Amino acid sequence: MTSIYETPVGLPRRAVSIQINGEEVKVSEGATILDACKAHGTDVPTLCYGDTLDPVNACRVCVVEVEGNRVLVPSCSRKVEPGMVINTDNERTRHSRKMVLELLGSSVDLSAAPMVAGWNDQYQADPTRFGESKTVKQSVKIDNDLYVRDYSRCILCYKCVDACGEQWQNSFAISVAGRGFNAHISTEFDVELPDSACVYCGNCVEVCPTGALMFKTEHDMRVADTWDESAQQQTTTICPYCGVGCSLTLHTQDNTIVKVTSPHESAVGSGNLCIKGRFGFQHVQTLKHN
Repeated sequence: MTSIYETPVGLPRRAVSIQINGEEVKVSEGATILDACKAHGTDVPTLCYGDTLDPVNACRVCVVEVEGNRVLVPSCSRKVEPGMVINTDNERTRHSRKMVLELLGSSVDLSAAPMVAGWNDQYQADPTRFGESKTVKQSVKIDNDLYVRDYSRCILCYKCVDACGEQWQNSFAISVAGRGFNAHISTEFDVELPDSACVYCGNCVEVCPTGALMFKTEHDMRVADTWDESAQQQTTTICPYCGVGCSLTLHTQDNTIVKVTSPHESAVGSGNLCIKGRFGFQHVQTLKHN
């Protein structure tokens, strides 16, 4: 019987030696190529990857070339193997990323995705060459005061489905409906969001990479052209609502809270919050204005 004073320790992992862009790198067995690239200081773009979720290989922006493989492989999920030789920035990978960015950018609005504009410049991607009219236009769904859904920005990365499902919240209010070109994100049985199983934790908003799910405060400010991230400050504090002790990062502009996130490296919630921690900041504004 294990004593309560004993701390269980996992089996040590052996180091695996690989090559990244001609340089030898040693990483722990079981790490992904993306993990190895981060440890090596090599930048690899990602969209559908979430550091608190299992990889789904949906966007294919992170593909790299592995010597001996016929096709490019997604670095977010491919595990390293001893002796693996990896190229992350040769002509083949750059061309693939350029095409992926162009195809995504021609079909959905990526203007709110923070890194995409820089990647387009880096890989000389021009989504407009497929035609300006190709972007899917959908009306923004505004059916509550907390967050909005703009599926014209959705790349079907499934991160919101995973965050709402068994990986974190276990509410299962979000799912994928339809097949093929008709596939889309939906509530269960396609009911209105207030009638669904949604508990408004906002963890789907936290992991959305493109702004398809967005704080209503941010959406309203973007519509009014007052949203300015360069003028915003971030302050990390502890949620005051209960004794769990979740970490909050308050995003403020003009001394007003405009949205709340949570550090993904937090040992308490790994970036996840409840409705109070994520959206319950209005009382602070009331006290400030009084």
